[in-house]
Amino acid sequence: MARRDRPRVLLLTSSPLDGADGCDVRLASNVLEALPDFDFVWFTQWPEGRQASPRRGRPVRILSRDGVPHIPQRIQAALAGAVFARRVDLVHAFLTVGRTFPVFSRLRPLLLGGRPVVHTVPGVMDSRFLTRTRPLGTTVALSESMARRLRAADFGDVRVIPPMIDLDAWPYLPRPRGYPVVLFAGHHDPRGGAEAAIDAAAEAWREGARFRLVLAMRGRPGQHPTLLNEALRERAGAAGLPDVEVKGYVEDMRALIATIHVLLFPPTMLGGKADIPLTVLQSLASGRPAVLSDLPQFADFGHAVLRAPTGDARRTGQQLAWLLDQPRSWDVLAERGRSLIEDHFGPERFAARYAALYRELLS
Repeated sequence: MARRDRPRVLLLTSSPLDGADGCDVRLASNVLEALPDFDFVWFTQWPEGRQASPRRGRPVRILSRDGVPHIPQRIQAALAGAVFARRVDLVHAFLTVGRTFPVFSRLRPLLLGGRPVVHTVPGVMDSRFLTRTRPLGTTVALSESMARRLRAADFGDVRVIPPMIDLDAWPYLPRPRGYPVVLFAGHHDPRGGAEAAIDAAAEAWREGARFRLVLAMRGRPGQHPTLLNEALRERAGAAGLPDVEVKGYVEDMRALIATIHVLLFPPTMLGGKADIPLTVLQSLASGRPAVLSDLPQFADFGHAVLRAPTGDARRTGQQLAWLLDQPRSWDVLAERGRSLIEDHFGPERFAARYAALYRELLS
């Protein structure tokens, strides 16, 4: 039973918390677990969830076969949110600014009533959507770069609270032995980085580096992952990469990251992916150096990662080859990455900032 003296908060997501493990769901789950002084209402997959269900709060059922936010699930979430927004003290939305978000934002008074709203923005699919969007309330960005974009789009009160990593769940690991493995993890999005990773890996191979490239690809609703994965294999073969594995959705990312030497993530735009990709944080927490593109969002990582000019496959490949050939530099970057996660993405800072924001709005 919920304690009556605790403020009640609706976690508004477009899919169930125990459904597909997207960034919005992960952020909402982290808030639920990190703030024990609040009672939460959250969406659960029915008839059963893909992930373990949270043990706290009040679950509200959403009919979903796979836990993915298809249009019927989004409609259910919006309608359930409209009902329960009147029964809580605060609404906390975790919604990417995508194609349908401008309409949702304009219906905010009808759907969410007069309760205070926190809107954590995992990412922005296209900057053009910002011009047609109204802020839901106090907005939270994951990075300083995204905060500047949102303020420029007249979002008003924008705070910055980086995502968190459970440091116990993602311990620092020693460098793997054996043949090097390089990982790209992402979606089949245009300019999302998969093709750029293949091109950069081919450049590193021509530089003399020897490694296995693993692409862990997640499909989106309406895509055909089998065909898209085969296209990536064909591109790798045409580029001259002899050792490439293209995976689908990976259930146990912790086990996969433990086997890799380097994370290669060179998108030219993030699109629907999180502004601070969780895979990058997980890799750095585990002591796995990363080679990233030079997107503004990644400036927050400072000298804990290597960055190459966006779209420059040759330079990215050279950095990858150099890192694989320099074990001492690898060790330095591995330690820097872990230190960065501990200092800026730990659960204590995350919980303290959200708790302070909640209390400010509820007062």
